[in-house]
Amino acid sequence: MPGTWVRGLAGAVVAAVVAAGAAGCSDDNTSPSDVVSKAASAVSSAASRASDALASASDAAQRKLDEVKNGLDAKDQVKLGDPSTDSDGRTTVDVSAENTADSTKSFAVKVDFRDTDDKLLDTVVVTLSDVAAGKTGRATARSTHNLSNDNVTAKVGTALRY
Repeated sequence: MPGTWVRGLAGAVVAAVVAAGAAGCSDDNTSPSDVVSKAASAVSSAASRASDALASASDAAQRKLDEVKNGLDAKDQVKLGDPSTDSDGRTTVDVSAENTADSTKSFAVKVDFRDTDDKLLDTVVVTLSDVAAGKTGRATARSTHNLSNDNVTAKVGTALRY
């Protein structure tokens, strides 16, 4: 996500430089280098906010997984659908977990949303509670923020059955 924001804001930097050049004869004491410096600062600030959002989501996901006691690796029992974008601009993906145990179990599934370069954009944990023995539970994982990327993929990061 930081790369997407940086690319978008880089366009704003170019526009600001062009605007500054076109207004180069104005009397407002704003030099083109001042405009470029301010735009570069905005790009850096946006990238930092994106990085902070990812770190926050990653921390929240890990805390949720840490709450699971006596969880067993269940990655092979979990499947993800194709990611899509909901009406709020968030990326969603259907999650299904097959309970192969002989009693009711719950699942905690960490879903990683990645770009085409496999760079982590966001991560969330979805819980599928009380899945009956031999049945499949279903839930929807939703990104914590708008990923603004048509090429988002979803992968199971961790899946615990408990």
